[in-house]
Amino acid sequence: MTDLWIANDHGGYDLKKEIMHYLDQINHPYNDMGCHSDRIVRYPYYAARVAAAVSRGEIKRGILICSTGIGMSMIANRYPGVRASLCKSTYDARMTREHNDANILCLGGKTTGEFEAIDIVQTWLITPFQGGRHTISLDLIKEAEADMIRPGRIWNPGIPTEDA
Repeated sequence: MTDLWIANDHGGYDLKKEIMHYLDQINHPYNDMGCHSDRIVRYPYYAARVAAAVSRGEIKRGILICSTGIGMSMIANRYPGVRASLCKSTYDARMTREHNDANILCLGGKTTGEFEAIDIVQTWLITPFQGGRHTISLDLIKEAEADMIRPGRIWNPGIPTEDA
């Protein structure tokens, strides 16, 4: 079993092939969860495969690619414990790992060039979570998830008078 799964819709198919080629070159194991062509499919089905596995703790990380990365990030972030981040630059990739401990990387197959995407993936894979003060925010996310999982509940903590 690998700790990285990758999935896409039709808009992310070509970029996924390039990313898988890169992962093969660096001998980083992954599972390809589809789709396997540029024929039109619906991204939520493919995002769910990866996001559900991350949410259940079956895998540590995933990469999701659609035309813009927006749809994939929207559905993936509905799953408890998932911190999916749409990255457009290596700076985004580094910061979302260091500060947010992002466990799913979302990319735009039609909006991010191949070379930039490879740099983003490389940065995202090697950058560790810093912890420390950033853990406070992650704990707040967990609190919000726990509160909102109950029917009719919306997490509304208010704005603190001082930054905690």
